[in-house]
Amino acid sequence: MRIRHLARLGLPLACSALLLPPALAGHLAGPAATLDGGAATASAADGWAFVAGTLADWNVVLGGGVMMAPKYEGSDEFDFQPVPFITASFGEHVTVDPRGVSVNLHSLGDLTLSGQLGYDTGREQSDSDHLRGLGDIDMGGVVGATLTYERGAAEIYASIERIIGGSDGTQATLGFKLAHDAGQFRFSAGVSTTWADEDYMQAYFGVTAAQSALSGLSRYDIGAGFKRVDIELVATYAVTEHWLVRGEVGLGYLLGDAADSPVVQEAFQPSVMLLVGYRF
Repeated sequence: MRIRHLARLGLPLACSALLLPPALAGHLAGPAATLDGGAATASAADGWAFVAGTLADWNVVLGGGVMMAPKYEGSDEFDFQPVPFITASFGEHVTVDPRGVSVNLHSLGDLTLSGQLGYDTGREQSDSDHLRGLGDIDMGGVVGATLTYERGAAEIYASIERIIGGSDGTQATLGFKLAHDAGQFRFSAGVSTTWADEDYMQAYFGVTAAQSALSGLSRYDIGAGFKRVDIELVATYAVTEHWLVRGEVGLGYLLGDAADSPVVQEAFQPSVMLLVGYRF
């Protein structure tokens, strides 16, 4: 299984530069420190301070964790997979996370329009025995846009993304999120629904005559429509100024013609993810 979507990580933590302790700086300076005395040590410390300060300015978060999710969208089997991640923001307009790059294009009061560049991992028939004979769906690039309305702790958003290559499909999502801070904890909950066009639906949920002959699944033609609804529950704990732990539970349910597809073994699609991160 290959993870198709990773949640963006972010916490209202204070960012500060991490200065290298003098003893460690001297150790990293190695022989040069003995040749130039304290100057080499100071130089190494200053260099690290500059790097750490830059990472802090970019709000960089590095970490990883583990995720349990269906083997593919519609599977009744689950597997565990390591989840490495990095997020960063450059100024107020550019954000990089595991999904790709997001750029704030225009803001008007509480409304923000942003553009996204990312990728879609596709699907491999080796992900599950149930997919044998359906062939692979290649990876593709993603170009998208999101309109967000924020009011206090609430957020309403609508997004659309076009996959270039792979399924050559289009998806649109409408969602609502609500967040609450309580001491070192940040809780959030959201609900969303996703629509997909005919190209996407046919690629992931349809079965052609040739695929039917190879897989044994019934032929299935499918058009555009709403494919799923999702509920997301997230809790993030700031262990220290820099270390954080995040737990996420996703409850998805496939809808309509997507749920009726012979590719789908189970319409209910839950997932659980646990991450540990370090924020510079």
